[in-house]
Amino acid sequence: MKINTSISVVIRIFLWLLMLFGGAWYSIIQDLSNQYFQSISFHLLSSVLGVIIIFLAFRASANGGKELTKGRVGNIPRLETNKLVTTGIYACMRHPMLFGLTLLPLGWALLIGSPTFISMVAPLEMLFIIIMVIIFEEQEVKMKFSKEYEIYRTKVPMVSFEWRCLKQLLK
Repeated sequence: MKINTSISVVIRIFLWLLMLFGGAWYSIIQDLSNQYFQSISFHLLSSVLGVIIIFLAFRASANGGKELTKGRVGNIPRLETNKLVTTGIYACMRHPMLFGLTLLPLGWALLIGSPTFISMVAPLEMLFIIIMVIIFEEQEVKMKFSKEYEIYRTKVPMVSFEWRCLKQLLK
């Protein structure tokens, strides 16, 4: 099977999936005797919140990805761009897709209903995703688009919690 994308993207997707499933496995093992993990009412509440957060995460990622396709000119690998996108949601924040993906560990943890995952593992995974964006994604884009990205970076924050931006991200 030939994967038509960069090794960097494949590694990040692998790490992301490893965190979600590994974090769930570890947390469930830790929570087997936890009273909240055994509570039906806790699971009902947390699963409803989890579904909402997962929905919002996928919505944000899909909207960011849809706008990002404007950065694909010619025949290039999936999930890659060769033109800097600064329109739509990218005029509000530099990393809307990763903003959405950062919410997934919390949504997944709530859906599973694991107190350890919710309180410890998901926040650590969310932090790791943010660090990956700062270290890898920012540097790759900076190398790819150099001066153009530096100018864009000074004008647009990594993420924005302004209502108009969140509304556009989750529309």
